[in-house]
Amino acid sequence: MDPVLATIALPAVLAVIMLGLGMSLTAADFARLLSHPRVVLLCLGCQIVVLPLACLGLVLLFDPAPPLAVGMLLLAASPGGTMASLYSHLFGGNVALNVALTAANSLIAVVTLPIITNLALAHFLGDDGTLGLQGDKVVQVFAVVLVPVAVGMLIRARRAGFAARMERPVKAASVLALAALITGAIAQEWARIGDYIVAVGAMVLIFNVLSLATGYWVPRWAGAGRPEAIASSMEIGVHNSTLALAIALSPALLDNTEVAVPVAVYGIVMLFTAAANGFILDRRHTRRRDRPGKEGASSHDSGM
Repeated sequence: MDPVLATIALPAVLAVIMLGLGMSLTAADFARLLSHPRVVLLCLGCQIVVLPLACLGLVLLFDPAPPLAVGMLLLAASPGGTMASLYSHLFGGNVALNVALTAANSLIAVVTLPIITNLALAHFLGDDGTLGLQGDKVVQVFAVVLVPVAVGMLIRARRAGFAARMERPVKAASVLALAALITGAIAQEWARIGDYIVAVGAMVLIFNVLSLATGYWVPRWAGAGRPEAIASSMEIGVHNSTLALAIALSPALLDNTEVAVPVAVYGIVMLFTAAANGFILDRRHTRRRDRPGKEGASSHDSGM
């Protein structure tokens, strides 16, 4: 990737996105986590433990090139993205829970993401000292994620009206930035893109569907309501691809275009699968509600 784009544009884009996330958060959002403790614990458990292990299983099964394997684990370690709240809103999820989960996941990922990524780098590429998220790089991840979020929350607390006006433009800029990052990553490896799609396409799709399904059914089986399960599904299935791309492509961090390939593919695939997931959940819920004897069914009734 072009050095100017990588060293200036990437950090700036990520800072804007995380600043926008911060401007959508308040201290009350974290307090909402206490309203659904079981769903929160299940969601975080799936995000932090279950999905990285499932992703590792897929990587061992498909046996892609080592940098692609690292990219898959980096993706699995990334927190939920802000797009999760949009999909949750469109399909009847508990958006407040999404916001709270995104906040919690983003904070926890500051610790878990470097750990999982370092383990993947050591296992698949060898610990040669040229790659990794060690020492000062972990501090950089911490800074690029938490500092803009904290600034955004401060702006929301001091200038609520300004934060509300900026919410839509920042979301639009985030979508455009993600598209630009994906395009740049694909263009960099255009000559090998066919090979990459063959290598990671099926693996990425399976992982995405597994993420969405796990996020929905685990809370449902634990007795959670349908809106909370939808929120969990979107939170777990819609990863923060921009954060993962920035870490993969930034010269200050991994600086590896191949590592970014699975993330770029996932960033495209998840937009369609998340929408399809929402439509399936909504259609099944409608059919169940309209069955004889099911009129007036509560939001706890089943989805997908």
